[in-house]
Order: sequence, then structure tokens, then C-alpha cells
Amino acid sequence: MLTRLSIRDFAVVSRTDLEFGPGMTVISGETGAGKSLLVDALGFLSGMRADSAMVRHGAERAELHAEFALAGSPPAVQWLREQEFDDGDACVLRRTLRADGGSRAWINGRPATLSQLSELAGLLVEIHGQHEHQALLSRQSQLALLDAHGGHTPLLDAVRDAARRWTALLEERDALSRRGDVSERIEWLDHQLAELDRENLSAESLADLEADHRRQAHAASLISGCDDALACIGGDAAPALPAQLQRLRAGLDRLQEHEPRLGEVDDMLDAAAIQLDEASALLERIRADLDVDPARFEALEGRIARLHELSRKHRVPPGSLAEHRDALATERDTLHTAGTRLRVLDQEIAAAMDAWREAASALTRSRQKAAKALAKATSNLVSELGMGGGSFEIAFETTPANRPDPLGAERVEFLVSANAGQPARPLRKVASGGELSRISLAIEVAALGHDPVPTMVFDEVDSGIGGAVAEIVGQKLRSLGERCQVLCVTHLPQVSAQGHAHYRVSKAATTGVTQSAVQRLDPAQRKEELARMLGGVEVSDEARAAAQRLLQNAG
Repeated sequence: MLTRLSIRDFAVVSRTDLEFGPGMTVISGETGAGKSLLVDALGFLSGMRADSAMVRHGAERAELHAEFALAGSPPAVQWLREQEFDDGDACVLRRTLRADGGSRAWINGRPATLSQLSELAGLLVEIHGQHEHQALLSRQSQLALLDAHGGHTPLLDAVRDAARRWTALLEERDALSRRGDVSERIEWLDHQLAELDRENLSAESLADLEADHRRQAHAASLISGCDDALACIGGDAAPALPAQLQRLRAGLDRLQEHEPRLGEVDDMLDAAAIQLDEASALLERIRADLDVDPARFEALEGRIARLHELSRKHRVPPGSLAEHRDALATERDTLHTAGTRLRVLDQEIAAAMDAWREAASALTRSRQKAAKALAKATSNLVSELGMGGGSFEIAFETTPANRPDPLGAERVEFLVSANAGQPARPLRKVASGGELSRISLAIEVAALGHDPVPTMVFDEVDSGIGGAVAEIVGQKLRSLGERCQVLCVTHLPQVSAQGHAHYRVSKAATTGVTQSAVQRLDPAQRKEELARMLGGVEVSDEARAAAQRLLQNAG
């Protein structure tokens, strides 16, 4: 719902700030005062093409600012979230237009493209009366309105889900089919895997290989080092370390009675002797395992060379060869089952098509039922709104059946005849702005406010009507205002009296420059404005009395 509109230096408006509430707000004023400028301002904020002539004469730029409450507009909330413009429960649109023609736009303070501004504004406000701003002229919007009127969300979801599944299965099938004859690929994979499988590529095996290779590469120095160590521990060339430790302990033992702490030293030497015995035993085992074996070393060298060759060939580090082998095996298995999968996919695609046809048929039946009800209600309202003999129809056009359509098996077009005996024509080809506005009003009222757009703006709805028809138009607008926010530019007192709020646009020359001003009317001012609309320049007591009756009848 539109809550605030600020206008700066736009057309003949210097500065105005307007606040709007729920229900029906009417905007009146003398001919030429600029009543439709508010509609133009909203249109400009909705992405209308920039025209530097709309910048007030003498100003550098025009600036428009609109605030919307989002409580009644879930589609707008979702759009803001998806586009990362969301900022709480409110939405602010801002657009500037420089005198040189440059234009910029913002959504919630963030720069936006005109395309983004137009998309979002289309979810927030709908302007009736001007072809270029009329959402109902779009066949897509017409279908959306019919579906909203019929409550088709569950049926539409089923159709969309079936269409998405069919598309996903078809894409999978196409991807498999594009591989063509895979026998050569399978043969190549078999050869690569056989080559890789000849080697043990586990991490443990590679670690053992590296350790064995280092041991064989340094076998001679390892044998020499072990022999030297064993000779030092228990050899004949020098006093053996165990014997030296034993003599040392015996000497210290004689002295312990004079220094008790030497007992601790003896314990340490005893432990050292035990460790020395264990070290000697381990050295002997290691020495026994060591042997200079040129043949084994050559075999280890050969295996390492083969691993490095495989690594270069497959362009992966040696440690990643096992992972690469597993990936090739997975691909081979997939290719082996591709033929079977293709046959299964054909069956699944056919089943998905059947599911879509069933869901689309249910949606079509519901749409046809809803179309009849909407057409009947709208035709009745068209006659009430001063187009006697007029009619409204909804034509169905079947979409191509070669692939499931997420929107169903048909499109619709709203057809109208403004007068009896005239053939029905597409709504988008209705020439008269007044007729178009009244027909759009009839559609909106007949749809009982199911249109998801929360703010409806009507311009020229009272063109060419008066009297009882004008009063009916006002009543229908007020009725629509019970379900959504309605803004109506009008010159008829019968329509103005039905509003929940009333603004008056006036024009005056200030310092030789014509400017328009917008004023919200209190009850007394509103009565005087209706009297002016009824009586002309000279407002009589009879006009004031008539204005009072209109206000009282409106309730």
C-alpha cells in the first residue's frame, strides 16, 4: 500500500508531500490544474521513460519519492528478498530526472536499474487509464488475474512441478545422448584402469615403498653405523660399555655410606645399563635385517619410476593416483549403464508428460469455470458503468503441446465490446481511455480484489459519464477500496463523494510562474469542493446542500 508520495520540481509542482491511507482516495481540481500529475508521478516511479520536459522550469532536476507498506504484498516482499533489496516491512522507491535528461533510480536506498524499478513497481501499483501503464493489457497479467480469481495456486504448483520434472529428465537424457557411441571411451578407460590396477596405489603402500627405497639406497652406511655402535657397546676393541658401567657402580657403592645421595646416581646408572642392553638387542635385529641387495634396489627403483610415469601421464601427483583411478572407474561404470539409463529415462519422460497433461487438464477445467463466472460478473458491471449492451469475454488459446508449459496448456485474452452489436475485441485494442478505465474497473471489482497488486490507480474513469452512472462508478470504486487501496483522479462530485479521503489540486501563478499545489481536505473543505464541482464558479447554497447529501449518502 502506498503510504507517502513526495514530489520535488516535477512538471508544475514545486514541492508537495502527500500521505495516503487504506480505502479510496480521490483527487479533484479544476480543469488544467494538474490532477493527473500525481498519476504521472507514480508512472515515472514505475519506470516510465524519462522526459526532461517533466523537470519544472528553472529547476536542475525533478525528484520523486514513494513509500510503500508491504503487509499486503507478499510477491513484492519475495522480489525484494530475491534481488537483495529487502529492508524490513517498508519499501522506498526514489527516482531523479535531470534537466539534461539523465535519470537515476533507487530501491530502499540502493541504486537500481529502471528494469528493476519497473518490475517491483508492477507488484506494488497498477495504473488504469493510460495504455502504457496498464498491467491488464498484458496477457500474462490477464492470466494471473484469472488464476488469482479462481484460487488456482495449488493447481498451478502441480503444473509447474510436472513441467520442471519433465525438463530435468529431458536435459539428463540429452546429456547422455550427446555422448554418442561410448564404446571407444569405455575401451580407453579399461586400458587406463588395467595399467593403474597393476600398481598398489594405497597410501600405506606408497609410504612403505618410499621407506624401503631409502633403506636400500643407504644400506652400506646403515650397516657400517650399526656395526660401529655394536662394537662400542660390546666389542673387543675398547672396554665394553656395560663393563665400564658395572665398575663405576661398584666404586660409587663403597662411597654411599658417606654420601646417601649417591644411591640415586646408582639407580640412574642401573637404568642406563638396562637401556643399553635393549639398545644393543635392537641394533642386532636391525643389523640382521640390513643387506646390500642391488637386485632389490633396482626393483624398488623400477616401481618408483613406473609411479612417476603414471603420474606424468595422468597429470596428477603420485599420491592422487588412487583417487584418479577411482574417478575413471566411476565414469566407466556410468557409461556401461548409460544405455539402460536412456531406456529408463524414456519411460520417465513419458510418465512426466502424462503427469503434466493430467495436472494441466485439471487447471484448464478450473480456469474455464472461473472464466465464465468472471465474464458474467464483469459484463453485468460493464452495463452498470454506462456501457449498456457492452460485454466481456475471456478467450482461450491452446499453447503448443510439444513440451510441458509451466503456466498450463493455454493462454487467455480479455475481450470486450463497449456497445451492443459490436464484436468483442482484445482489451489492449480499446481506444478510449475512459472506456478502458471503466472496463478495467469492472474487471477488478468482479474479481473481488484478487489481483495481487495492493494499490490501484484510476485515471479518467468518469470520462463521458454523469448522473446515476457516475454514482455507480463511485460506489464500485469505494467497494474495491474495501479490498485494496484505490486512488482515483476525477472531476465528478458523485465519484468524489465516495472517497474515504480527498485531495484537491489547484494552480496559481507565483512571481510569474505557474505552479500546482495539492491539499488534503477536511470535512468542511471537502463539502465546499463538492459544491464547486456541482455548481461551477459561483457556489450556491443549493450546491452546498447537494454536496452535503452526496456525502451523507456515501456514508
